[in-house]
Amino acid sequence: MRSVGILAVVLVLIAVFGPVLAPYDPTAINIPNRLRPPGGEWILGTDALGRDILSRLLHGARWSLGLAFLVSLLGLLIGTAIGLIAAQGGVLADWIAMRVTDTFLAFPELIAAVVIAGVLGASTGSLIFALTVTGWMRYACVARGIGLSVGTRGYVVQARLAGLAPLAIARWHYLPSLLPSLTVVWTGMFARAILGISTLGFLGFGVQPPMPEWGTMLLDARIHMRSTPLQMIWPGIAVVAAVLAVNLAGDALRDALAEQDARE
Repeated sequence: MRSVGILAVVLVLIAVFGPVLAPYDPTAINIPNRLRPPGGEWILGTDALGRDILSRLLHGARWSLGLAFLVSLLGLLIGTAIGLIAAQGGVLADWIAMRVTDTFLAFPELIAAVVIAGVLGASTGSLIFALTVTGWMRYACVARGIGLSVGTRGYVVQARLAGLAPLAIARWHYLPSLLPSLTVVWTGMFARAILGISTLGFLGFGVQPPMPEWGTMLLDARIHMRSTPLQMIWPGIAVVAAVLAVNLAGDALRDALAEQDARE
C-alpha cells in the first residue's frame, strides 16, 4: 500500500514539476543533433527534429496527466449529477436518465470519442469534449444504484418529510455514501482517460504540435520506428507506467475501503 502511494505521489510530482526539471526547451528544433542515441548530453536521445526526448516527456506529462485528470473530473461531476437526478427525481426522471445512459453505453467509448473528435476537428478542446461525453456513464450508474439504496433509509425519508431541499439532501445524505465508491471508479476512469488521450493524440486528434504530449510523441516517432525504435519506446513506457500506477492506486484504495467496511 505504501509503495503504491509513493508511486502515485511521484506521478503527481512529475506532472506538476516536470517542466521545471526538463533540461531543455521541448519545442526547440536542433537539426544538427537529430536522432541522437541516448547518452551524454541527451539522456534519452533526440527526435527527428533534434528535440530532447526527456524534456518532451517531462513536459508531456503535464498535458497527458493534466488533461486526463480534467476529463475524468468532468465525467465524475456530470455522471454523479445525472445519477442523483435518477435516484431522487422519481420514476419518470429515473427512466429518462437511465435510457440516456444506456444509449451512450451502447457505443464503444474510444470509437465514439474518435468519431466525435474527428467531426469537431483536431484540437485540445475537441479532445476534452469527446472523452468527457463518452466517459460519464459509469459514474451515473454507480451514483444511481447507491442513491436508490440511500433514499430508502429512515433519516433520508425524514429529511424529505421535513421539507429539506433536494440539493441539501444530496449534499448531506447522498454524497457521503457516494464518495468512497465514486473515488474508486474515478481512479479507473482516470487511467482510461490517460489511454484515451494518448490514443487520440496518436491518431492526430489530440494536443497539436509543437506541444509535447505522449500520444503525439508516438505519432511523430512512428516514421522512424525501424531505424530508431527508442523514440516510440520512451513515450510508450511513460503511458504504461502512468496507467499502471493509477490502476494500482485504485486497487489499493478499493482494498482499504473494503477492509474498513469489514471492520465496521
